[in-house]
Amino acid sequence: MKIIAFTGMPLSGKSEAVEIAKSLGLPVIRMGDMVWEEVKNQGFELNGENVGFIANSMRKKYGKDIWAKRTIKKIISLNLTNKIVVDGVRNTEEINLFKKKLSQNFLLIAIAASDELRKKRALSRKRIDDSNNVKSIEERDKRELGWGINEVISKADLTIANEQSINKFRIKIKQLLKNI
Repeated sequence: MKIIAFTGMPLSGKSEAVEIAKSLGLPVIRMGDMVWEEVKNQGFELNGENVGFIANSMRKKYGKDIWAKRTIKKIISLNLTNKIVVDGVRNTEEINLFKKKLSQNFLLIAIAASDELRKKRALSRKRIDDSNNVKSIEERDKRELGWGINEVISKADLTIANEQSINKFRIKIKQLLKNI
């Protein structure tokens, strides 16, 4: 099985890459869904602040790879043999666990976009866990940088720039996923 994992700063284009994978019929597991599930299980409202709090507190309590452990458990339960896409790798402990548990067939792809463009996207996208002002966007970035996202991005096997039109980005991701 080939594990194709997307990483990148918030609003860089990971969710769009995931949607393209889905459109190609590839199974997708969003690590963020594991966090959302936990937020709901603990009785919190699903919003950016609570998602960040739960993600961080669970990492402190159970280890930095807690979300990878839950993701791997889900991957194994699906019993797949071809390609699977994982969205949301945020620290090196997660990378190491994926490689250890799911073989060396792990490909990490970073999606890169400028801070300015990401902030513009955040203010227009309106996803339930998105920040809605520049200050909260910067706080979210700081939180993710604290988890080690920069190191993960620097260790990516490939980096795909997402600075052009959405259509050009979609074409790049579609070609990449078909060629893997």
